[in-house]
Amino acid sequence: MIGFIQKIRIFLFANNDPGQTVAKNTAWLFTGQMASRALRALIVIYAARLLGVASWGAFSYALGVATFLTVFSDIGIGALLTREGAKSPEMRSRYLATAIGTKLFLLTGIALLVIAFFPYLTKIEEAAAIMPILIFVFIFDTLRDLGSAFSRALEKMEVEAILQIFTNACIVALGFLALTLQGTSYALALAYAAGSGLGLLGMFYALRRHLKGVFRNFSLRLVKEIIVAAWPFGLFGIMGIVMLNTDVIMLGWLRTPEEVGYYAAAQKLVQLLYVIPTIVATAIFPTLTRLAKTHTEEAKRLLERNVARSFVAAIPIAAIGVLLGPWIIKLSFGAAYEPATYVFQILMATVLIIFPSALVGNAVFAYGETRSFARFAFFAIVGNVAADALLIPYYGIEGAAIATVIIQLLTNGLIWHKMKRLNGFTVLPEIKNVLSQLTQRKTAR
Repeated sequence: MIGFIQKIRIFLFANNDPGQTVAKNTAWLFTGQMASRALRALIVIYAARLLGVASWGAFSYALGVATFLTVFSDIGIGALLTREGAKSPEMRSRYLATAIGTKLFLLTGIALLVIAFFPYLTKIEEAAAIMPILIFVFIFDTLRDLGSAFSRALEKMEVEAILQIFTNACIVALGFLALTLQGTSYALALAYAAGSGLGLLGMFYALRRHLKGVFRNFSLRLVKEIIVAAWPFGLFGIMGIVMLNTDVIMLGWLRTPEEVGYYAAAQKLVQLLYVIPTIVATAIFPTLTRLAKTHTEEAKRLLERNVARSFVAAIPIAAIGVLLGPWIIKLSFGAAYEPATYVFQILMATVLIIFPSALVGNAVFAYGETRSFARFAFFAIVGNVAADALLIPYYGIEGAAIATVIIQLLTNGLIWHKMKRLNGFTVLPEIKNVLSQLTQRKTAR
């Protein structure tokens, strides 16, 4: 028994060989993401029920703006820190120190601008009141994410996973306490900020050895190099954040807090599902990157196989969401959120897009074509804002959902076209193989 426990401990916390390290990091990544999202779902559902549609809409709008800002303070710095830290261990301390300094400068500027101009960006008074508090959530989360990026460079994803779970557990515990005692969006915002702050302190403790002399290692020369090299990664992040948060922000401008609340409730449930393809894409990324350089055909087969499996897995998930949408919404949020049903059913169509496309987007990075995302991100940003502006005034929250589906389909279509030009991958034959294998297994049983 002791020997078995020792083997488990070694597997979960040691890097012995490439295969074991990939398996260990994948296991931690999956555990951290799933546990964190499950914990966050608890407070989301409880808050949406307790606050009511209007207050939940105001909170969701302010939090959506804070989340939207995260990527603009990052501009791909985290992804670059992971890549360069893994590639050049001797430069890790210098990259970490310079990344922190650059981040703090960007965070300060963005936070001051938001605090100054946010009251003019929304008619929702409740959202304007809690935005200064949620700015701290934005700052704490951004800095903690930088620590997570550094832990990936060390191939110690257990640090990232444990911090994710710890942070969300703090937010949930404090959130339940705040809502029980006060029952206001303001109290919930304070709980989010406190929980996120505790997560940041946890990151400082976990990486304390690497943070020694952090100011001494700052390099002004590296700032320009980091920004120039990081922006393609940032564009990919911007595209994802825009897709997920533009609708809530546009609804806050054009419609009522109640409609924002309905939309945010449906959107949160769908976003929980996005973690599945993200984990798969992250798990195969190192192998795909290595194969893309010297074994193009193997890389092609790896991509085809995993994209096909992701698409096949997405079909029943999307179907269940559409068919059971009314029951899922009512069970999760209560009868008061029934108007969110159609939005949830429409957004479930994005599962069919996101599941396979998450892998294809990562594959473009694996092939070193990061600059191609400039036009993809531009199309996503402009297209989503334009579609929302066109559809929301006439169709409300359902129009926002339709806009999301259309722009995701078009943007990811461009990414697929780019990847097809890079290695000529085809998915349909592999989908037939996956379905055939599933049928044979079912028949054998």
